[in-house]
Amino acid sequence: MRIPILTSLALPVAACAGNAEPAETPADRMRQLTGGMCDAEAVQNYLGRQANDEIGEEIVEKSGATILRWGPPYSNWTMDYRSNRVNVRYDAAMTITEITCG
Repeated sequence: MRIPILTSLALPVAACAGNAEPAETPADRMRQLTGGMCDAEAVQNYLGRQANDEIGEEIVEKSGATILRWGPPYSNWTMDYRSNRVNVRYDAAMTITEITCG
């Protein structure tokens, strides 16, 4: 009899644990205001830095974009334009050489 009682007590507690909403960040607020439009001017200070996942996340957050597209050396890109995408090109040494939107 104890097992069903313990189980019935644990379920309501577990159900409450998942109901907390994540806190809104300034980047989330910017995306709401701009509709996710990219602002490449806000991230030009990343030129010359090493291209890696952490820097990519920072660029997405600070640019207001929702999509990140890395551009490896000597690669071609499609010409479709997306106002919510930030494009980051880097050279063979993994140094960021260009940041644009589109």
